[in-house]
Amino acid sequence: MPRRTPRTSRNTLDRLRTPRRFPEFLKAASICALVAGLLSPLSPTSPAAAADTGAVEATAVEAAAVTDHCGGQCSDILPPGQNGNATLAQILLNQAFGSMPENASNQLGPYNNLATGYSGLTNATINTFFNDASFGVASDQVASTLNPAGRTDVTIVRDKKTGVPHITGTTRYGTEFGAGYAAAQDRLWLMDVFRHVGRGKLTPFAGGAESNQGLEQEFWRHAPYTEADLQAQIDKAVAANGERGQLALDDVEAYIDGINAYIDASDSGRYFPGEYVLTGHKDSVTNAGTIEKFKPTDLVALASVIGALFGSGGGGEVNNALSLLAAQEKYGVSEGTEVWESFRERNDPEAAVTVHDASFPYATKPADPQGMALPDDGTVTEEPLVYDRTGSAATTASTSVSSEATESALSSARRGMSNALVVSGEHTASGHPIAVFGPQTGYFAPQLLMLQEIQGPGISARGASFAGLSMYVELGRGQDYAWSATTSGQDIIDSYAVELCQDDVHYLYHGTCTAMEKIEQTNAWKPTTADDTPAGSYRMQVWRTKYGPVSHRATVDGKKVAYTTLRSSYMNEAESIIGFQMLNDPDYVKGPEDFQKAVQNINYTFNWFYADSEHTAYYNSGDNPVRAANVDAEFPAWAQSAYEWRNWNPTTNVADYTPPAQHPNSIDQEYYISWNNKQAKEYTTAPWGNGSVHRGNLLDDRVKRLVAAGGVTRASLTKAMAEAGLADLRAEDVVPDLLKVVNSSTVTDSTAAAAVSKLQTWVSSGSKRTETSAGSKTYAGAEAIRILDAWWPLLVKAQFEPGLGADLYTAITANLPIDESPSAAHGPTGSHAGSSFQYGWWSYVDKDIRSVLGESVQGPLANQYCGGGSLSACRTLLINTLKEAAGKTAAQVYPGDEFCSAGDQWCADSIIQQPLGGINHNKISWQNRPTYQQVVEFTSHR
Repeated sequence: MPRRTPRTSRNTLDRLRTPRRFPEFLKAASICALVAGLLSPLSPTSPAAAADTGAVEATAVEAAAVTDHCGGQCSDILPPGQNGNATLAQILLNQAFGSMPENASNQLGPYNNLATGYSGLTNATINTFFNDASFGVASDQVASTLNPAGRTDVTIVRDKKTGVPHITGTTRYGTEFGAGYAAAQDRLWLMDVFRHVGRGKLTPFAGGAESNQGLEQEFWRHAPYTEADLQAQIDKAVAANGERGQLALDDVEAYIDGINAYIDASDSGRYFPGEYVLTGHKDSVTNAGTIEKFKPTDLVALASVIGALFGSGGGGEVNNALSLLAAQEKYGVSEGTEVWESFRERNDPEAAVTVHDASFPYATKPADPQGMALPDDGTVTEEPLVYDRTGSAATTASTSVSSEATESALSSARRGMSNALVVSGEHTASGHPIAVFGPQTGYFAPQLLMLQEIQGPGISARGASFAGLSMYVELGRGQDYAWSATTSGQDIIDSYAVELCQDDVHYLYHGTCTAMEKIEQTNAWKPTTADDTPAGSYRMQVWRTKYGPVSHRATVDGKKVAYTTLRSSYMNEAESIIGFQMLNDPDYVKGPEDFQKAVQNINYTFNWFYADSEHTAYYNSGDNPVRAANVDAEFPAWAQSAYEWRNWNPTTNVADYTPPAQHPNSIDQEYYISWNNKQAKEYTTAPWGNGSVHRGNLLDDRVKRLVAAGGVTRASLTKAMAEAGLADLRAEDVVPDLLKVVNSSTVTDSTAAAAVSKLQTWVSSGSKRTETSAGSKTYAGAEAIRILDAWWPLLVKAQFEPGLGADLYTAITANLPIDESPSAAHGPTGSHAGSSFQYGWWSYVDKDIRSVLGESVQGPLANQYCGGGSLSACRTLLINTLKEAAGKTAAQVYPGDEFCSAGDQWCADSIIQQPLGGINHNKISWQNRPTYQQVVEFTSHR
């Protein structure tokens, strides 16, 4: 893994890279001789290689016939390609000449082309940009057939177009064995990386690059588990779920047997991923070294990473307390609290919601809050994680990365996983529901997700799963239904203030002075071909309490405390396997009610969507703890029995959870949208920014128009998604009101007038960040886009800082960054990652500007800020900042990075498949859309 210069607040996964020094490595070698020698194990004459590639005769397994009710109307796509493994020879050829392993990058073009091709989309041309997601493979489209490890109870068939594995088994064991084998064929290196990330042991495995240090540190803060903890999760999941629990364990063990069988085959055949050689785990000449076999606890470690990334809403209570105290310091307790609440927007009446006309109160503000443990002014410090640095771990760059990892781990802002557009049959041309949905999980090479079809006893599904967790399809379709998810973000994480006693590592638990548990591990690394970071080491240490790991220290009313973080899914990640098992079972899911019951078994915080030929449905999952009466979930609470979750057992971290009926849910609503927006009225989400302007509005406005017109088709709904994915949220929903203020009098300054004209023209043309033509790498409206990108941070600061004061303004920006444009390197997503406009001050700007204009605002901010509420002063402020923005050069607005030269606007926005292995891919044009995406319309039902 590479060494690289850290970037401020980069997303953690974006930090994980392979080196840019491969070309230099190749220059020092005799390329032709080296590659020729390395290709020899891949020769078809090699029995092991031939068996794995399907070059030898294989026996197709005959399984029970499955009826596909999609009628050719299910499609999906996942870039860059199905094949995420590359041998050393293939990596060297890619780095030297840009050549690609088969099926490694063939989905990038169709995925990219939708950005310029969506306007002419028809039902007949959908599969120009997607792939047919029907069950099975036509006989003339079979690329290979394999009986893994010579088994006669399972066949892996791969199709010619994409290389997706279609796994068919006659026994449950054989089916899951095949799923594990296929997963290892496509993602072995990635799976290995992430089982080490989940254990906080990435640097010894992949190298000591600053990026790898930050990644392992962030996730180990979330889940500092021991091997005993991981095993206990498995034992508990099995014991708590009866026959299904035992079946899940059997499936996991068969799946792991399949992974390990591939490790044996690829090792003996010498076609294992080349990264094992480049990181020093295998010798390319002698084949010495080992690839560690997988075990069940590895899957729990993997699940903890995915849960922390996408399914653990909440946190940030200490930051909330600091911004509240800053507001109270400026305005006094009463007015300061009112100001804070107006920016928090817990339940903004103008927020876009997924469930219409229904209220689901959760984590609402209590009338008389009790048990709050707000810190004394200036006493909060973050709990250190890293100690005893040596060598390269002691550099300024390494310590800076540690600070970023801490900031990201302790924030309530999580990477979004989205989006979904679902329309009931009442409003479609066919009378059948239509769904366009999928997870927005970033862009990586190999991709975090992988595609598969699994057909076997009790399993019938096709779709995507996270690599290493693909014993079941996690997002996809069954015989006559499809499902998907977005990140919901409701608060399942609370912070408790434990009062210290005796010393800094003892605390009061129910009146007894109790020792904290120290969990620690030392990581050391040395240079490899893949990562030339000099040798170094450090020790990571976490203090655990019954209320979770310690995150901060402070004093409260003069008493020394440690703040802890308690997550309802902490120590419980393994239990979600039951819900995914049910979703794959055609005998369990026969309609929307069964679907809702299945996802109730998933304790990650997700929004789940469903469509079959007759019905649509929605359910919000997650173990929402029942809090003590009058405890405010926004702030730290005292660690006392009166303020604990109801019936909480600290040994198992199990408590009372809100019943399913209290989770936002619905069946057959006229339409659903989700882009990490608010789920329903009175349902508080942990991240800030769910107000009048949210990226969910980009979907809601378009789908609402389609539904009003009627006759929705797969093409029209896909076009709505694609158009929203190219729109600049600020330009579409905020700039028109800003220009109302600016144009309230004639603009006489020539610089400002020219900027206004460019913005107006761009907004009138649709506010999209899209190329002038396919492949031009130049935006239509490029000047207006540059101006807005430069203007937004200037206007937000000028609009709000004078009224809030520097301290409060800074404190609120710690709760919610002001912007997340496509080229922004800050925030939870980072640059070149596609997902944009999830977090920002657009709602604040919108509400304040409308208020200054004298327009009606529901849930207004507590004060008027732009120009102190004066329209003329606000106008002057906007014009002055607009002139300053217009004067900034493209090189100033887009300063360049390791991928793009300064001033290259298109490149600054572009999506990069961040390499998690040795294969690099071309950039694609920016789109704000799901990474894996389905377009489905079932024609019949069982």
